[in-house]
Amino acid sequence: MATREKNMWVLLIFLLAGLVVGGLLGKLASEVSWLWWLSYGQSFGLDNPIVLDLNVLKLTFGIVFNINVASIIGMILAIFIYRKI
Repeated sequence: MATREKNMWVLLIFLLAGLVVGGLLGKLASEVSWLWWLSYGQSFGLDNPIVLDLNVLKLTFGIVFNINVASIIGMILAIFIYRKI
């Protein structure tokens, strides 16, 4: 049981790393004319954050996901590398 939970954490870390590295590569690829398609993607989330004002404490909640083709490729590569390990 412990090894399966550990494997799930490793998979989650691999997926997150693939998402971040792919997103960074997609952002860099937008500068190159023949790699524009890697930066093609969609953004979704809360554009205007939710603010909770408790008069003593002010909390702001907001999250935005920027998914592009390179980040999807990065996640697929992360799953492939995880299966090989």
